[in-house]
Amino acid sequence: MTAAFKHPLPAAERAPSYYSASLNEETAYPTLEGEVNVDVAIIGGGFTGVATAVEMAERGYKVALVETHKIGWGATGRNGGQVTGSLSGDAAMRKQMSRFLGKEVDDFIWYLRWRGHEIIKNRVAKYGIQCDLKHGHLHAAMKSSHMDELKASYEEAVRRGMGDDVTLLDAAGVREHLGSDLYVGAIKNTRNMHLHPLNLCIGEAKAAASLGALIFEHSEVQDIIHGDRPAVVTSRGRINAQQVLLAGDVYHKLERKKLKGMIFPAMGGIVTTEPLGDLAKQLNPQDLAVYDCRFVLDYYRMTGDGRLLFGGGANYSGRDSRDIEAELRPCIERTFPQLKGVGIDFKWSCAMGIVINRIPQLGKLSNNVWYCQGYSGHGVATTHIMGEVMANAMSGSLEKFDAFARCQHIRVPLSERLGNHMLAMGMWYYQMLEKLR
Repeated sequence: MTAAFKHPLPAAERAPSYYSASLNEETAYPTLEGEVNVDVAIIGGGFTGVATAVEMAERGYKVALVETHKIGWGATGRNGGQVTGSLSGDAAMRKQMSRFLGKEVDDFIWYLRWRGHEIIKNRVAKYGIQCDLKHGHLHAAMKSSHMDELKASYEEAVRRGMGDDVTLLDAAGVREHLGSDLYVGAIKNTRNMHLHPLNLCIGEAKAAASLGALIFEHSEVQDIIHGDRPAVVTSRGRINAQQVLLAGDVYHKLERKKLKGMIFPAMGGIVTTEPLGDLAKQLNPQDLAVYDCRFVLDYYRMTGDGRLLFGGGANYSGRDSRDIEAELRPCIERTFPQLKGVGIDFKWSCAMGIVINRIPQLGKLSNNVWYCQGYSGHGVATTHIMGEVMANAMSGSLEKFDAFARCQHIRVPLSERLGNHMLAMGMWYYQMLEKLR
């Protein structure tokens, strides 16, 4: 059974995903032509660029944003849709940032864990964005050693005042929340959320436009001109600005002299089943998002129309999977044996920007040209945090920006392929550790 949707799109326009098929409204922003003068030019129409555009427009800046494809075309419109307090690279972040934040580093990181939730929740309410936003999440343990880690996370959350938001579940408790015998326990977190990411991004772009931001689609940037008044150049136009933000993550090839070898693509696969009807409530009666504790994990949730959206694994070669459905069906059926043979209506891949030490990369390419990238699979909340950090920085408040910009990153000096091989070897190492813990 395949539902009929209002906005079918050619493959060239968007990935053939559930999200693309279930848009509230499609975007139709113009191509950049001629010359535009603004305060801030933003390159990239994903969450980082759009979230920053909203922040800057709300502060009264004149903003122009350019996107090569459509708003939300990349990882923003293809991810698992989970908004969680997990920060990729938090251990490395703590180690490096403690050099200049001292004892405040733990509070700084804890604040970052939850700031994205508040930004998204408030923005959805302020602008009336319909994106299936729901609360509730399980971080699930597949073996007893995972439970030790979850107990430590639970205790920290309670110590920091989140006792009303978190519950530690044993195996029986998990079975009350999920129709699965796979897990030995979990943390239930009602502060965490899940949503339709493409509808959120398109709604935020619409909000930015309502505040006067200029948005251009199908406008690939060919060059960034540095100087006292930098500019962004496309084949048919130019944006002159006081400041430029490069927010293209892993999809662009700009500024390679300074950015090459810092971020690498890892391909994740996602599928969405046919509508499950009453079975959806049996499998997930509280409509929770879920991911497990493994280094290479599975993640899933129910969509607004009662499908199972399921993702897992990661291909660190940087190349697409040959058969996403064949790779993920055994994982679905292991998690929910009730779904053996279930129809798969949508399948797609998502290129995640992976940083070797997993710390988001913020910095300057010149005095008034900035960049922000690299969320390593934790982008929905983190991009919104970074949108606020970058808006603060471009408005003159550099404290949080500097905390990230001072972090040192591993740079692979040769080819991206070598970098992907290094990532693949690293993940093989962690998968071996997984079997021992």
